[in-house]
Amino acid sequence: MALFINENEVRQLLTMPLTLEAVEEAHKELSLNKAIDIPRQRTRLPQTALHILQGALPGRDAIGYKAYTSNRSGVRFLVHVFSAASGVLRVVLEADYLGMMRTGAASGVATKWLARPDAEVLGVFGAGWQAEGNIEAVAAVRKLRRVKVFARNKERLDAFCARMTDRLGIDVVPTASPEETVRNSDIVSTITTATNPLFDAAWLSPGTHINAAGSNALIRREVGEDTLKICKPIVVDTVETALKEAGDLLPLLEKGRLNERQLVELGDIILGKHPGRTSPEDITLFESQGMAIQDIAVAVRLEALAREQGLGVQLPYGG
Repeated sequence: MALFINENEVRQLLTMPLTLEAVEEAHKELSLNKAIDIPRQRTRLPQTALHILQGALPGRDAIGYKAYTSNRSGVRFLVHVFSAASGVLRVVLEADYLGMMRTGAASGVATKWLARPDAEVLGVFGAGWQAEGNIEAVAAVRKLRRVKVFARNKERLDAFCARMTDRLGIDVVPTASPEETVRNSDIVSTITTATNPLFDAAWLSPGTHINAAGSNALIRREVGEDTLKICKPIVVDTVETALKEAGDLLPLLEKGRLNERQLVELGDIILGKHPGRTSPEDITLFESQGMAIQDIAVAVRLEALAREQGLGVQLPYGG
């Protein structure tokens, strides 16, 4: 019987190490042509938008999709996974926490493969829900000494830093400016809804790795052309998705200042098909848009854990 796993149960089962493992596997499978991922599709009404990501991981007997609605009242996420062999529904999960963790894990996997091994200072733009997963994931793959965070709302920023310091046992501190956030940071993560670049390339130290995780539409931009010019390599989830919704990259691609052949998929870095960082001075960039197979890879692991621990409820349909 198909299983339904609610948000509280997802939180109970899901850890960052599990999420990092799942996301890395998804990227490897895609690079090996053993997975299928379809870029996000959107249906928009004046009040509500429906967003759907779909894909398949045959090696995990999984095909499915994540669907979510966005509305002034909030965003609601569900992941559905079916058996790739039989077509039978396997599991449905509430996926707010799942999505936050897998979005963070994508930057964590990119950091693992692209940041300098000795990176210890992280600068973060954004103090929202998604920033939590980003910091936790980066902290899981690098021994961070300090995290600097910038956000416009000081009260919210201070509370966020205090909470993350307690949660991770790392010195997480607020900064007064974007420049302070970037200067002397080994890793810079952006996870905002910004419509204009957040920082100047001149503030970056040689050897910095950048995770840009907020620009998933043409109207959103976090990283400017001055930064893109000095990044090598420019890494994406998939080239197909980046060409559709990477707001940081699309203006330059349209103007011919960036060529799609310059974009490297993260799975190709992991498998050694393409070099990642080639020197300690390289400034590397990961543009994260998100993929269904990341959600599916996490979902099948949670299904197994839930069945093992007797969590979730059986659904009266889908068999």
